[in-house]
Amino acid sequence: MESNKVNVIIVGAGITGLCTGLALAKAGHQVTVVERDTPPPEGGPDEAFFGWNRRGAAQFRHPHAFLAVMSNLLQESFPDLIDDFFAAGARKVSFESMLPPDLKSRYRPDPEDEKLWIMMCRRATMETVFRRYAERAAGIEIRSNVNVTGLITEQSADLTTVTGITLKQRGGESEQLLADIVVDAGGRNSKLRDRLRDTGATIESEVDDAEIIYYTRHYKLLPGVEEPERDPAEPSTGDLGFIKFGVFPGDGGHFAVIVCIHREETELLEAIRDSETYDRICRSIPGLNRWVAEDKAEATTGSFGFSDIHAAWHHYVTDKKPVALNYFAVGDAAVRTNPLYGRGCSTGIIHAHVLANVLDEIASPHERALVFDQRTEEELRPIFQASLADDKKAIKRARAMMADDTTTPRPRGVRNRLQSLFGNAMREAIRKDVHVLRGAMRTFNLMEKPGEFMKDWRVIARTLRFIGRGDGGSRVNGPSRGEILSLIARNSHEDVTRERDIAQV
Repeated sequence: MESNKVNVIIVGAGITGLCTGLALAKAGHQVTVVERDTPPPEGGPDEAFFGWNRRGAAQFRHPHAFLAVMSNLLQESFPDLIDDFFAAGARKVSFESMLPPDLKSRYRPDPEDEKLWIMMCRRATMETVFRRYAERAAGIEIRSNVNVTGLITEQSADLTTVTGITLKQRGGESEQLLADIVVDAGGRNSKLRDRLRDTGATIESEVDDAEIIYYTRHYKLLPGVEEPERDPAEPSTGDLGFIKFGVFPGDGGHFAVIVCIHREETELLEAIRDSETYDRICRSIPGLNRWVAEDKAEATTGSFGFSDIHAAWHHYVTDKKPVALNYFAVGDAAVRTNPLYGRGCSTGIIHAHVLANVLDEIASPHERALVFDQRTEEELRPIFQASLADDKKAIKRARAMMADDTTTPRPRGVRNRLQSLFGNAMREAIRKDVHVLRGAMRTFNLMEKPGEFMKDWRVIARTLRFIGRGDGGSRVNGPSRGEILSLIARNSHEDVTRERDIAQV
């Protein structure tokens, strides 16, 4: 209904903020996006990556990907935006291109496979394309270099209603900006939540520590070098128990490598801060060496880390009572999972569309708050819980390996042994059966609730065929923890010797 069209302020012009702005403007709302950082610089992807100071986006130079759920939502809603991404060098990774050679030779396309695609490019490219598209879109105004200093609220009995924000333009005067709706898209470190608490609101939070730190380094393929072919024997992503690793192909021959380590692996973490040691460790892992060998690529950045990794769920409705009316938090400002799983952008756009639908369907501020909270639970809670479960398994395995440097701890008890046996069979089936892989990819790409594909009897039947027929690829080709630590110690000794020799010259 036309009466449901409102003026909206969105705080934060990151990916979730811009997705929310585009979704709301498309629905006919008038949107103002305020952002503390500067706009992207003039020029192409390299200028954005190397020259844009995005202080407000903690993961700006860490790898990103748009999972299929996000890619398809954008394709359906803004097909010309997808064209802009491809024009900027983004790549479409199809389901068929993800198949290992032995499966590709037996592959028969299914109609749903067309939707199982991922978009990959550097986040700087993603944000630049999004930003320039939003700047051209009808119904959106973007204000940069703006610090939000507070919320404007009205109190009625024990209920807070948000009516706008106070802000200060860099180099300018303080001002008030009024709106019907205020949206917090400020990400994991959003300050708007604290501004809401300043009004007396109590926001309960679920927080779980993933106990990891990950490091990233960016590279570019050397002239004339092609990307390595996919090789299941030497995968470019994997888990050695004490190290997780992955390659993220980007735009224009650029790619990133991440290495993820438990926060208590102090010797490893100390070593990997050094860019040369980072490369040595990566080159000791066959699946990474195929990308970062000296004759394959050159580094374009040093190694840099990302820590304080928590899953978090902030509650804006408690006991069916909204914390505030006309205030909505979306994306990481409300719900975030371990970024290692690459779900943040995708859950952000899901959340943005949940909000757009609620505003379109419901006029009552109180009912809007309740229904938005309910649909957030329905859409994001299964993803959140699955991510937490993966975190717990990874923590258990990493701690066990630090204790005795073994591989995955042997399961105890009949139930745990059976679960382990079936888990290995499932991983083996994913590697060797297209139908099972297709189901797993639907879950991975958030095209269905986590694990939904396991309700397919054909998946169960095909998985059972692999019981006892392998370890499911759980043993990734790579060095042991002891071998990596020896490599670090050897390199450290060589560095000390070299420095001593130089000092004596």
